[in-house]
Amino acid sequence: MNATAVNTILKETSVTSKGLMTGIESTARLVPSDQKGIRFHLGDNVIEASVDNVVSTEHCTVIGNENIKVMLIEHFMAACAICHIEAIDVYLTHFEMPILGGGSAEWVEIFKEAGNTANESYVLDEPVSYFNGKTHLIVVPSDEFKVTYSVNFNHPELNHRWVSLEKDKINEIIEARTFGYLKELEMLQAAGYARGVSLENTVGMTETGYTTELKSAFEPVKHKILDLIGDFYLTGFNPLDLKAEIIVKEAGHAVHVKTAKLLKDKIKKEN
Repeated sequence: MNATAVNTILKETSVTSKGLMTGIESTARLVPSDQKGIRFHLGDNVIEASVDNVVSTEHCTVIGNENIKVMLIEHFMAACAICHIEAIDVYLTHFEMPILGGGSAEWVEIFKEAGNTANESYVLDEPVSYFNGKTHLIVVPSDEFKVTYSVNFNHPELNHRWVSLEKDKINEIIEARTFGYLKELEMLQAAGYARGVSLENTVGMTETGYTTELKSAFEPVKHKILDLIGDFYLTGFNPLDLKAEIIVKEAGHAVHVKTAKLLKDKIKKEN
């Protein structure tokens, strides 16, 4: 890869794992590209990772059109942002991305030899915000990237809990796994969701604690930040290169995507 090329992976590789929602095994073949963009292929159909292509945010982020849909892309997109992957083709055997360990750690491991190009810096001319009842998401210009995320779950550790993350601490969220209430698992599976949940890839929240040992303090909140980074990368701009402070209160994929649509036309390259 020469100095002017887009940042991609150095060699083709494949990973296989079940899907978190469907429980169906899926293989993702990752192919280097010299064309900027993150594209997902299923059979003869292809779709680009873009906020304009999001068709659902129920339980996970789904992109699609009349010919193709790909679900649970947010952990992969977050890893692309963290590793500054801006060009890659993903060939899938199933419409759900492999869940692997439930976060982005395995994807980051795959990308760690992707090469290093100079990162761009982006700025905002004005704040961008989304408000809906108790839900807030605000992006304001700043000297450095920072996220502060608030959750309010019926759980002793996650009730009115705020967690902040700066760019130099990004490794803290890479291993943060997806999560949910243990008491809701049976209902979700009966509705066709969470069929691939396991103790290895998901943190189950009980009334007093968790079903598994946490990888770090407040892991579920850090996973929310991971989701946010993945969803914001659908703007086409790497959120980790944005000089802004992001403040989020009790949000999810739907709010991430709605704000990303507002944000994408407000970002510009720093002079």
